[in-house]
Amino acid sequence: MDRMFRVLGFWALAIALMFIAGHMYTQAGLFIFQAILFVVLGYQRLTEKTYMYLFGSYMVISFCGMVAYATFVH
Repeated sequence: MDRMFRVLGFWALAIALMFIAGHMYTQAGLFIFQAILFVVLGYQRLTEKTYMYLFGSYMVISFCGMVAYATFVH
């Protein structure tokens, strides 16, 4: 599971580079932060259960953030 967090970090960095190419620097910054976070967590050697809890909480927070943004900002 630790390797999957490193893979998530790689894809988050790839998306950040595409945002940079499109001159969307705020979104690029968010994805660079996520990439760093995923890679750091990937090298922590936590238990499988902890990785599942971390990923589940990440999904809940990101979905709530997207819904709040779509509802109140956009």
